[in-house]
Amino acid sequence: MGKVKVRYYSVIKGRGYWQPTATMRAAGFKPQSCGPDGPSAWAIAEALNKTWDERDAPAAEATPVPAVETWPAGSVGEAFQVYRGTNEWTKKAVRTREDWERAWKYIGPVFGKFSPKLVTMPAISEWRQAIEDGISLREAHRALKIWRALWKVMAALKYCEKDQDPSLAVVNTEPKGRSATWTEGEAVRLIKGAIRLGYYGLAAALACMWDGAVAPVDARTLRTAQKRQDAKGIWFDITRRKTGRDGVLTLSRRTERLFNWYIGKQFGEAEPISSMEIFRTRRGAAYRKNSFSEDFRDVRKVVFPGDTRMMLDFRRSGSTEAVAGGVEGTALSAKLANSLSESKKLEQTYVPVQVEMVRRADDARREGRRALRGNKKG
Repeated sequence: MGKVKVRYYSVIKGRGYWQPTATMRAAGFKPQSCGPDGPSAWAIAEALNKTWDERDAPAAEATPVPAVETWPAGSVGEAFQVYRGTNEWTKKAVRTREDWERAWKYIGPVFGKFSPKLVTMPAISEWRQAIEDGISLREAHRALKIWRALWKVMAALKYCEKDQDPSLAVVNTEPKGRSATWTEGEAVRLIKGAIRLGYYGLAAALACMWDGAVAPVDARTLRTAQKRQDAKGIWFDITRRKTGRDGVLTLSRRTERLFNWYIGKQFGEAEPISSMEIFRTRRGAAYRKNSFSEDFRDVRKVVFPGDTRMMLDFRRSGSTEAVAGGVEGTALSAKLANSLSESKKLEQTYVPVQVEMVRRADDARREGRRALRGNKKG
């Protein structure tokens, strides 16, 4: 590993230490262990240096030392800290990192200070069951799933042996997946209801979400820079927030008309800034996760009182229509910007996402919609 010069940082027997001067110690700063020498340790030292540089320094008052998370050598916590300082961590999709951080809130307090070699199967079993009993089955399943992934990372970092994970003897019951769907008619009613209530940005976003069969976050964060157009209509280049996969969000002619109407309503004759998020609240602010969900619930309460279905069920509804219409696997995979099977890595490599392929899935959805209507009549 190349040498990196960080102020007040030294390496002793492969471990990094931040060692403030006498003046700094008099101001309240104390030596800190930064963990194994490497990017993670350097980042901790730089954070401490930044705090020292930006301190307010009245002569008579000491500047409080920031709380830096440190873990015993060889511990689970140290391993996770080292991992978060690697390039492999930064390459993870944002949603995946969020899942790891969420699971760490359960892992860290219980196992963080111990060596992974000291963690036993009974301890893992009780820990998982406590999460299921106290929080939910879904949280317990996610926590153990991340633990198993973390064990593989710790093995790669030489903190433990890969095949000795005690959690492998623990049954990780998976929560039942959602199965709720919306029909096209119900989606139209929601969109019209949003317009009547003045939620114009929500209405346009829902229409795009329905046509694109995308997750709520992928619709509400659309920007004009992603917009494309050809002889067959408007579409957007997207990258799924959850997986980081490239995709295409196509619009029907009906949604195009609504989208163009909304742009004129929201921005007038001015051309929206390319980097600006398109869909806005009634106050003109860009939609965020909470405001998007709250506005949707307000509209759903009026249009479908007592209903509990969610926006994310739009995506499942789209795939249901496409499958009913006999869509080919590669077209559906392109439409959803997702691999239908982890064993189909070559399919992702040799079948890039193309607009025409996504439009074949759109055609299948229309066929499936007619078929589903016919089944209900029968």
